[in-house]
Amino acid sequence: MKRMHIHISVDDLARSTAFYSQLFGASPSVQKPDYAKWMLDDPRVNFAISQRGEMPGLNHLGIQAENDGELTEIKTRLDAAGMAVLTETGTTCCYAKSDKHWVQDPSGIAWETYLTLDSAPTFNAPDAASPCCVPSAETVSFAPRKKASCG
Repeated sequence: MKRMHIHISVDDLARSTAFYSQLFGASPSVQKPDYAKWMLDDPRVNFAISQRGEMPGLNHLGIQAENDGELTEIKTRLDAAGMAVLTETGTTCCYAKSDKHWVQDPSGIAWETYLTLDSAPTFNAPDAASPCCVPSAETVSFAPRKKASCG
């Protein structure tokens, strides 16, 4: 069963972590100095926040697949719709290694469909061109909300 993914950029990670922990009635399942994630079953969501120099607000949305078949199913639907898709395999982002497909909705919101392969010790790959996980505006016509220092 797939899981909805929401990632929000925040101004104050500690205050936001405390707020969302109270809202969800649970502590984060992953907590780093610049990132926190809750893997909730009620509601079934992968909810993440980060403080990495981006403008506060929605960073991106996504659908987390539980297996290759689910990820392939989503990719097939995106291809059938004629959407521009950026595929990344074995990429490191948000302290995890994943295979993913990125698209942009008609309003410019980045959508990530992905399968988590393993955990990772860093937010992104050490040689990453950008500190962000969302692809740059030059890639697949993305225009994520971010400060100039983030890509």
